[in-house]
Amino acid sequence: MSVVTGPSPIHGTGVFATRAFAPGETVLILDDTRVVDSAHPLRPELGEFDYHCDYLAAGKVVLMPSPERHINSSCNPNTYVKTRAGLRHVLALRPIAAGEEITYDYIINTGLGAVWQCRCGAARCRGAIVASFFDLPRDLQLEYLPLLDDWFVEEHAARVAGLRAG
Repeated sequence: MSVVTGPSPIHGTGVFATRAFAPGETVLILDDTRVVDSAHPLRPELGEFDYHCDYLAAGKVVLMPSPERHINSSCNPNTYVKTRAGLRHVLALRPIAAGEEITYDYIINTGLGAVWQCRCGAARCRGAIVASFFDLPRDLQLEYLPLLDDWFVEEHAARVAGLRAG
C-alpha cells in the first residue's frame, strides 16, 4: 500500500504517503461499497459514525473505511477527489513527498454541511470549514473549480455556470 495511518498534527489520526507521488497520480481509490441508508444504518457499536461518512451524488451516503476515513482536511490540500470510470480517486494536486500527510479540502464537492473549526495549520487556513463550496470566497471557488467532481457540477449546474460566467 502506498499510504499508512498515523498520528496527525492536524487532527487525531492522519494518512501519510509511504512513497512520493507526482501531480495527477492516484494516491488512493476510495471504497464506496458501504452505503448508509434507512435499510443499512450506521452501527455506532461497531465504530460507525457520521463523521466517517461521505456525501455523494443524488444524496448517496457511504461509510468510508480505513485508511480513507482518516484523510484530514486542509486549506492548502495536496490531493482532491475525482470520479473516473465509476471509482473515486484521490489524486495528487501537487508533488507529495514520502512521509507527507495526505489532505484534501473537505469543502470541495460539498453542497451543504456543518461548519466547524479548521486546525490544518496552513498559512492560508480559513479558520473554519464553511457549510458549502458556494460559501467559500469567490477567488477560492474559482481556484477549486477545476477540481470539482462531475456529479457535483451536474447537480449544481446553474450555480457553477454562474461562477464561470463571472
